[in-house]
Amino acid sequence: MSETIRIASAELAVEVSTLGAEMQSLKTADGRNWLWNGDAAWWTGRSPILFPIVGKAPGDMLAVNGKTYPMAQHGIARRREFVIVEQTATACRHELVSSAETREVYPFDFRLTLEHSLQLRTLTVTATVENTGLGPLPFGIGFHPAFLWPLPGAEGKPHAVILDNGAEPGVIQLEGGLIGKTLPTSPFKAGRLALSHDLFANDALIFPEGAGTGLKFAAEGGPSLHFSFGNLPNIALWQKPGAPFLCVEPWHGMAAHAGGTAELVERPYTVALAAGDEMRFGFTVEIRDEG
Repeated sequence: MSETIRIASAELAVEVSTLGAEMQSLKTADGRNWLWNGDAAWWTGRSPILFPIVGKAPGDMLAVNGKTYPMAQHGIARRREFVIVEQTATACRHELVSSAETREVYPFDFRLTLEHSLQLRTLTVTATVENTGLGPLPFGIGFHPAFLWPLPGAEGKPHAVILDNGAEPGVIQLEGGLIGKTLPTSPFKAGRLALSHDLFANDALIFPEGAGTGLKFAAEGGPSLHFSFGNLPNIALWQKPGAPFLCVEPWHGMAAHAGGTAELVERPYTVALAAGDEMRFGFTVEIRDEG
């Protein structure tokens, strides 16, 4: 059975489930929940961790050295029970360790640790991947948190995503959930993307590079969420068209190429971690009531 634990600062409270080490709520002290609630009418996810792949594999089959394994979209970690290894008032740490069951679909030894910590109105989420095997560990990893759109208290206001670097990064079109062509123009103008539901009519907007290490999701004249990303070069934005949420997804890894190979090591931005090494990935989000 899954267990949900709660951590809190003076300004924020977070609930995290052992199933997928997935955040269930993100509430300010006034009781407003900024995280999507997982309503099955739209999407049951809230903030899944994506490992050992991000996105889809061709035919939901992953190849390792020519041998194929069944692998659903976004990998195996979000569907497995993690163990709580540490909890304080303001932080918690969950762990998933490879097993005979995981090796049947992902033939590697690993330890995946997910930590949530709070300081005032800032949440930090950090994933650590450790290679506990004898050879290289190939993987992709990503975060998939969904936040309310419109933001709490900002109903009827225009919303936008604004890149810290002011760039106009290239965007990729998905083809059946796989990486397709780069579109000729960026939806960002001078670092700003005015949000509308029709942007997501053809699935997620994926920016493989150039979106930088920080952005804000903001309501005009209203509240905003300020993000920073560490060791996560790819960014995606997604919603079910018309749904009342927006996913802000920093990744290190992407779906396989449409028409390309199913080999894990040939997926874009795959990490190859040496035996005995570990690597950290993470993001922070600060909630602000204005701008």
